Amino acid sequence: MAITEWYLRSTRVFGPSGLRDMAVGVRGETISEVVVPTEMQAGLPVVDVGDLVVMPGFVDSHVHINEPGRTEWEGFRTATRAAAAGGITSLVDMPLNSIPVTTSQAAMQVKMATAEGQLWVDCGFWGGVVPGNSDQLFPMITDGILGFKGFLCHSGIDDFPNVTEQDLHAIMPILAQKAVPLLFHAELETPLDSTGDPSEYATFLTSRPASWEVAAIDLVIRLCREYRCPVHIVHLSAADALPKIAAAKAEGLPITVETCPHYLTLEAEAIPRGATACKCAPPIRSAENRERLWAGLKDGIIDFIVSDHSPCTPELKKPETGDFMAAWGGIASVQFSVSLVWTEAKRRGFGLADLHRWMCQGPSRFAGLSPAKGMIATGFDADLVVWDPDDTHTVAVERIEHRHPITPYLDRDLSGVVDKTYVRGQKVYDRGTFAGLPIGKLLRRLDA
Repeated sequence: MAITEWYLRSTRVFGPSGLRDMAVGVRGETISEVVVPTEMQAGLPVVDVGDLVVMPGFVDSHVHINEPGRTEWEGFRTATRAAAAGGITSLVDMPLNSIPVTTSQAAMQVKMATAEGQLWVDCGFWGGVVPGNSDQLFPMITDGILGFKGFLCHSGIDDFPNVTEQDLHAIMPILAQKAVPLLFHAELETPLDSTGDPSEYATFLTSRPASWEVAAIDLVIRLCREYRCPVHIVHLSAADALPKIAAAKAEGLPITVETCPHYLTLEAEAIPRGATACKCAPPIRSAENRERLWAGLKDGIIDFIVSDHSPCTPELKKPETGDFMAAWGGIASVQFSVSLVWTEAKRRGFGLADLHRWMCQGPSRFAGLSPAKGMIATGFDADLVVWDPDDTHTVAVERIEHRHPITPYLDRDLSGVVDKTYVRGQKVYDRGTFAGLPIGKLLRRLDA
């Protein structure tokens, strides 16, 4: 029989006042209290983890799980196992790589039914906006969709066509009524001469310039100003857009921005010939651009960090030819995203409070999961990760939990080792093993 009331104690619990010697009381699925150890109720079980850090489970609001329809790419079971191994307790799945794409109430219900019983962590869903589906938005909101995503360029999936400015004039007033966020893949394509050796990363980088992102963000800001619909820029790559975003925020527009580990840890100059595991869209840019993104995080222009976990089958990465122009664009990293960010953040003088803001509190609030997720505080879900931010590990094929061991981070040494992961009070991961059965639940908008 599962223990329903217990304490998790550490000399380093990250709560509202920072790291403290505290005990987290858990009753059922929620945090019942956070107290100094001398105030623990007598007779209740205590899990004492010494000086390992206890933080709220990390939240990743940008993953591509691809099920149903493309489980050969990834699936709910494997993606959520990878998340649990990386200390992530809540995911939000993107709408475009499953079959059917999540652009209707019926398709959303199919996806939710497919996920049931497979989730090692909790999982919510973004719906999609495409030309002609504005009549589906309210029904999907009523069923608990967290928000909607649209592309301003070709999505890579023919069943998920991009929206135009004309489409957005129909969509944004609907979402503004409910204050539901509209997420944008922000690239506006213009004709380019992208000739060059397709196995050289520079050829691909030239084919998707920063100006595409800047132009798209200009459009998003203009429409946000007109309709006051909450808008969000996914996977910001181009630091050139930061001044425009900062000005929009200063104006009081409801705009938020995320970036991803690959833009913060990799650099275009160092990507080897044919290393298509590094291909994503928008692309990884220069080292100088990367440092400006870190500055954007420091200044609060960029709100939080997500993985944009986007796996595919090995053959779609074109390993035989190393053709960047033909390979699928997407990086698999959900299991390692926290360690990747923490490793590079430490080198730049950031601390655990920054990591918490970027990868717990920020994405939780954005996705509408707060006040259930993202904090260690009374009444929140008992989503807890026990980890050692000072220990190191090496990314190795045999440790990868997502379906295909394809990632640009193989053999990379990282700081931050997850010891245990708890989802709503139940241990799901313990030092390399998975405990019990998948107990993750579906996450819906709290105000739906």
